[in-house]
Amino acid sequence: MQKKDRVAPHVAVLPKSGIRKFFDIVAQSKDIVSLGVGEPDFDTPWHISRAAVTCLENGGTHYTSNLGTPELRQAICRYLDRRFGASFEWKNEVLVTVGVSEAIDLAIRAICSPGDEVLYHEPCFVSYAPTIRLAHATPVCVETRVEDEFRLTVEALEQKVTPKTKAVLLNFPCNPTGATLSRSDMADILAFCERHDLLLLADEVYSELVYDGDAERKLDSFAAFPEHRERVILLNGFSKSWAMTGFRLGYACGPSDVIDAMMKIHQYGIMSAPTLSQAAGVEAMDHGDKDVDRMRREYKKRRDYLVPALNALGLRTLMPKGAFYLFVDVRQTGLSDEEFALRLLKEHGVACVPGSAFGACGTGFVRMSYATSLEKIKVAVERISKMLA
Repeated sequence: MQKKDRVAPHVAVLPKSGIRKFFDIVAQSKDIVSLGVGEPDFDTPWHISRAAVTCLENGGTHYTSNLGTPELRQAICRYLDRRFGASFEWKNEVLVTVGVSEAIDLAIRAICSPGDEVLYHEPCFVSYAPTIRLAHATPVCVETRVEDEFRLTVEALEQKVTPKTKAVLLNFPCNPTGATLSRSDMADILAFCERHDLLLLADEVYSELVYDGDAERKLDSFAAFPEHRERVILLNGFSKSWAMTGFRLGYACGPSDVIDAMMKIHQYGIMSAPTLSQAAGVEAMDHGDKDVDRMRREYKKRRDYLVPALNALGLRTLMPKGAFYLFVDVRQTGLSDEEFALRLLKEHGVACVPGSAFGACGTGFVRMSYATSLEKIKVAVERISKMLA
């Protein structure tokens, strides 16, 4: 008797994460200096964790509203206004999610029908194209180039837009390149979306990690353009800026009809984000600015050491303006990005991620994270030097 296929065809063809595939090898190795994992090396600030402990002690072990607690949604709105000058109504324009990854998934599923196209840029976080496909929509890659410092340009978007295009999904500051967009870049992309009647899904989870500016100034965000507020769905979270990866807490802000549609999917699939995490999120939003600033200064110190060190070794590396990644050009070594990463790991004990894991136009590069101590970074540079020698 012939059995039916147990796995849906559109799921069976999905590739596994190139990052996780590579770190299965790392897990079996010893004496590794990791420049690979995209996670802060800092523990969550204690006053934030203590808020979760206090919530537990006070019996906060029950479901919350599907949208999230009123306290956290109000805190998110206060934070976005203070840091970005962005205005949202907490009652119906904010949804609390299980990490920004869920927010991205909900947004795409809420707006896309089969046959719709979503423009996204590469190199990019590994989940974008698979998440679009899981919504039965079509991902359309827009390449960014090292010659443009991996900025997303309107010229590149115009070449890929079609009548089937429904939305643009982007991530700046960017994982894996560390690229940022200027306010004028953002205005140009929003004008593009207006011309073609598109929604803009803005993954800004690294928005606090921007360097070479005044930490007290208002940051740039696609949500800070009130004339375009009906087109923008802001996707953000707590993992990177507040070192809260284990809390699995994110949020989406946008037009009330889209947020309501996202909430329906969230309601049936998740119910609500963890109650303890939401209590910690309120504390982070209202009282975590100094913690973010402290971690940002440390990341900048590491970046300012690592970029010149790699360039001195002959590995062309742009100075990133955001996130905590370098996208290092290894083409001049004569090795592919995967060969370079495997040799560096197996022969010299330094882990990084092949750039091709982030899309075909990442081929020839490797991602190195400086979310690890400066002491370990210096050891990694010594080992890279030995490999190149």
